[in-house]
Amino acid sequence: MTLVRNLCYSEFMGKGIRKFYFENVDRGAIMSLVTVNFYSNCLKREVSFQAILPIDKPVIPGQIHAEVSKPLKSLYLLHGYAGNCNDWINYTNIKELADSKHLAVFMPSGENSFYIDDEEKGEYFGEYIGRELVEFTRKMFTISHKYEDTFIGGLSMGGYGAIRNGLKYDKQFSKVIALSSALIPYKIANQEPGYHDGVAGYSYFNRVFGDLSVLLGSDKDPETLVFQLQEAGKDLPDLYLACGDDDFLLDVNVRFHEFLSSRGIKHIYEQSSGAHTWEFWKETIERGLDWALQDL
Repeated sequence: MTLVRNLCYSEFMGKGIRKFYFENVDRGAIMSLVTVNFYSNCLKREVSFQAILPIDKPVIPGQIHAEVSKPLKSLYLLHGYAGNCNDWINYTNIKELADSKHLAVFMPSGENSFYIDDEEKGEYFGEYIGRELVEFTRKMFTISHKYEDTFIGGLSMGGYGAIRNGLKYDKQFSKVIALSSALIPYKIANQEPGYHDGVAGYSYFNRVFGDLSVLLGSDKDPETLVFQLQEAGKDLPDLYLACGDDDFLLDVNVRFHEFLSSRGIKHIYEQSSGAHTWEFWKETIERGLDWALQDL
């Protein structure tokens, strides 16, 4: 059922973009696992993402084989710092979860960008995640275009990216699953040269987030995005937050949870045994997906 083919990207997206192609199709799985390469206008280069599409079902003798024609719900799932688009596939059972829950999952590479826009370099990772990737996948695959069927999630750096872009592109994503989120604006705002948090230093944070003295109050600050949505009378996406008791990012996750509570924003916050590990994320992504799909 799965095809490997080269097609002109302009067939789907119009002028000014080169092409896309599929490669590395996993034919042994009970769903399609596809690597997609395409030219991103937001990033001004060819980029890759992984796509899990639970559309290939084996025919089992003696069982009724029903064709599923309803468009798939979708999850845009973001990796953490120093990771790539293969992480979720390599270290979790996301393929099995996608199949059992009949959910399309798209996993882009974030390149340590924290999934935010870099105006100086002209690399708009936030817009890439929040608009371009969603539009592209909707044109390419049989997925639902409905707001209520479109989710974003991630871990660590990707947890921050899911929260930030879920709030920034509030009309795009109805639910956010954020695990061990690196809500580091709380820590790096107003820091000076010489600062280092054990993972990265001042130069990196200043390069990615811009002037740290004005970080709070910008659209890279999740609290500010919440304020803006509330002041505009807009609905926020539903939020599922999880963090381990022994996670080095527990303090910022608790702080964001308490901020949301203080603003009267309904959300789920789960704090349980665990650390900043794949073992914890394997457990919580399943719970997060159960939560996201419970009323659908």
